Amino acid sequence: MKIRRPVTSPSRSRGFTLLEMIVVLVIIGLIMGLVGPRLFTQADKAKVQTAETQVKMLKGALETMRLDIGRFPTEQEGLRLLVERPGDERTAARWSGPYLDEGLPSDPWGNPYQYSPTPSANYALTLYSRGADGKPGGSGYDADIGYLPRQ
Repeated sequence: MKIRRPVTSPSRSRGFTLLEMIVVLVIIGLIMGLVGPRLFTQADKAKVQTAETQVKMLKGALETMRLDIGRFPTEQEGLRLLVERPGDERTAARWSGPYLDEGLPSDPWGNPYQYSPTPSANYALTLYSRGADGKPGGSGYDADIGYLPRQ
């Protein structure tokens, strides 16, 4: 005795219609429109926090170097003195650097940190980032970050 199987029509795979695809894309666009700006705000906050942390790290390295050589770098030497042996033999004899493991960092926006041995408003030297716009002054994410020069 043979078992008969019912005859079925060939199966049809059904895809998405153009209308369904457009609806999904509109929903994704709306979600990104709501979430995207918040994500970018968090990224900007993270860059500001990174700049604050790097300024403190550079300040610590400068203080360590000052203990070794007895002074902060001159305006001409700048922050390079943290990673490069000084040309002056007397200073080079006491220099125990490099004082930074991975070289001299740029700020989170790719600009060099500003340094001067002149006292800032609240510290013995001036050391800061010019913020997101790379220009002096500013507000919000464009504000200067660190030990700012006296006004």
